Amino acid sequence: MYAIVDIAGKQIKVSQDQEVITPKIDAEKGTAVEFDQVLLLDDEGKVTVGAPFVKKAKVSAKVLDHGKGDKVIVFKKKRRKGYKVKNGHRQDFTRVVIESISK
Repeated sequence: MYAIVDIAGKQIKVSQDQEVITPKIDAEKGTAVEFDQVLLLDDEGKVTVGAPFVKKAKVSAKVLDHGKGDKVIVFKKKRRKGYKVKNGHRQDFTRVVIESISK
């Protein structure tokens, strides 16, 4: 069984006992969280597509830890103007483990 879930604006395919990296969630480490915005649910080949979400479907997960991704360099330049700007960015993320998928 797997599900496609909308977590903080990103669509992520999840299955039971899978570790997933999601955009930052405001929850403490070790806390249980539920995602109720299930877009698609596949149960042994029986596919249920939501409009926009599958009713009464939930995905339960547990927060493992929080972190920051790799640094991305943002460099802007305008030729012949002497304009150069160099910035870096590190995106926050949350690592969760999927405990159960219920319909």
